[in-house]
Amino acid sequence: MNSMSQSAAHSRVSGQSPLRAALVGNPNCGKTALFNQLTGNRQKVANYAGVTVERKEGRFVTPAGRAVALLDLPGTYSMNATSPDEAVTRDVCAGKYRGEPAPDLIICVVSATNLRLHLRFALEVRNLGRPMLLVLNMTDAASKQGLVIDLDRLSMEMGVPVVPAVGIRKGGAARLSGALDAMRIAPPEKTLSGDLHEEVRRLMTLSVTYPPDEGNILGEKIDRWVLHPVWGPCILAVLMFVMFQAVFAWAQPLMDMIDAGVAWLADTLRATLPDNALTGLLTDGVIAGAGTVIEFLPQILILFFWILVLEESGYLPRAAFLLDRVMASAGLSGRSFIPLLSSFACAVPGIMATRTIQNPRDRFVTILLAPLMTCSARLPVYALLIGAFIPDRRIGGIFNLQGLVLFALYAGAILSALVVARVLKQRDRGVEHPLLLELPDYRFPNPRDLALGLWQRAKIFLSRVGTIIVTLSVLMWALSSWPAPPAGAVGPSIDYSLAGRIGHLMLPLFAPIGFNWQICVALIPGLAAREVAVSALATVYAVGVADSADPAAQLAPLLSAQWSLPTALSLLAWYVFAPQCFSTLAVIRRETGSWKPVAVTAGYLFGLAWLAAFLTWHIARAF
Repeated sequence: MNSMSQSAAHSRVSGQSPLRAALVGNPNCGKTALFNQLTGNRQKVANYAGVTVERKEGRFVTPAGRAVALLDLPGTYSMNATSPDEAVTRDVCAGKYRGEPAPDLIICVVSATNLRLHLRFALEVRNLGRPMLLVLNMTDAASKQGLVIDLDRLSMEMGVPVVPAVGIRKGGAARLSGALDAMRIAPPEKTLSGDLHEEVRRLMTLSVTYPPDEGNILGEKIDRWVLHPVWGPCILAVLMFVMFQAVFAWAQPLMDMIDAGVAWLADTLRATLPDNALTGLLTDGVIAGAGTVIEFLPQILILFFWILVLEESGYLPRAAFLLDRVMASAGLSGRSFIPLLSSFACAVPGIMATRTIQNPRDRFVTILLAPLMTCSARLPVYALLIGAFIPDRRIGGIFNLQGLVLFALYAGAILSALVVARVLKQRDRGVEHPLLLELPDYRFPNPRDLALGLWQRAKIFLSRVGTIIVTLSVLMWALSSWPAPPAGAVGPSIDYSLAGRIGHLMLPLFAPIGFNWQICVALIPGLAAREVAVSALATVYAVGVADSADPAAQLAPLLSAQWSLPTALSLLAWYVFAPQCFSTLAVIRRETGSWKPVAVTAGYLFGLAWLAAFLTWHIARAF
């Protein structure tokens, strides 16, 4: 660093502006847990301008009062970037990213239990010549394994400060925060021009003492079962099965409480406010629309809870390893599994996660498959229809029938994705895609990180309810209420409204698959956000059914009374493949840089959805 840049750095840490620090490290090193420890709720999630790599920015203050602006960069295995997200990390650290200045300090996080792999990356970071702090995370797990690490010797040999940390334990980042007060922001004392692997071996020899019996650790014993060619897939299938059972079994009491609260609020407003258009807007538009969607928040959070637990525990990479052979049958590698699994939460971050896939064609196909995964926005639609038409009873005294149907819908989406992938990868038949994947140590999920992840997901969901869903619900109410029926008209007033006319215009296309005009109307706002289809149905039926005290709370009984079972099953089949929301299509455009994949995605999903609904409706009617 030249004298001018050193002066600028010192002026920043003296109080004129926060110290800008970047967290880097290999995937599974625990840097995000450290980030959460340091910043808590004082963070924001955003994307890099012009790309779709998610980043977190947060601020905190050290014990001595130094303000720090912390950036959590994407995990990467090497500064020799082989994927788009690795290129972002490399360029940000080197000060070469879109004119953005380099961070004042690079905090490189390595796992104390996997130093042989992670130190190589730390040496690459050191060679950038930027001020650097090395954090040895998971030191508690290393101690349990009998590893003894000489921190002073490692710091002397590396030429940078080294501090221990335990990212999943409260106060586990205290020494890191304190080290920022004590250290001098200056370039590393050493760099390396020779062989990195040889230097790693030298550092390990000088600073790490191994226990007499390295192999006798709990993780290896667990892997004998989890990675077993027979028992491993069975364990994975059981975990997935229990997850979908829990979505219905655990959530119902909370859903009933929310449903009762929404019904009470609607009844209170009706009893308090005069019977006019404004009251109708509040009760039949806002509450009937938004309240019906909020009811499914517990199920969405339970699904996210399972995904977070699998991720935090270190199981997800093992699941990718187990499914590598299955993915290979579709022409992909196990590396596509994690982006596709992320798409069960939302296709947008799932598509972003494909940036870790090195093979360009594998990445492209995975992007096209991500919308087929059953995102959490579909869950309110599934839950509504399954609750209305599938009996809540036990099969064999153990399994919930509604949970079995939900599992079948998810399984159908996965099997369909494998078939579509095989078709898209016809030209790559016989081409092998070897999977190189680090298997992290097992760790108990940090309750604080789980709670923070669920809270962030709840905020995202509720913000959608408060913006997109409420806005579209009000619009649907307006379309369903105007114009008023002419004098002497018979039948429900909604038949004469703009929504009714739009629905009847769409009916020729959707009548062959068993849809009525109310469903046609609900499909339109569902393009903005899937869960809006539920609020749209609630709004349409709230306006169209005048004798219901609370149409939103009575939506499921209304549907079961007015729809046939084949129609409900047809709509479920439609939503397995339904064309994605606009935000997903926009991300596909940004990731691929072309409108052609957007058109292909929307076209093939609409075709599959219509065909699946057509077959389901006619087969169900036959029985």
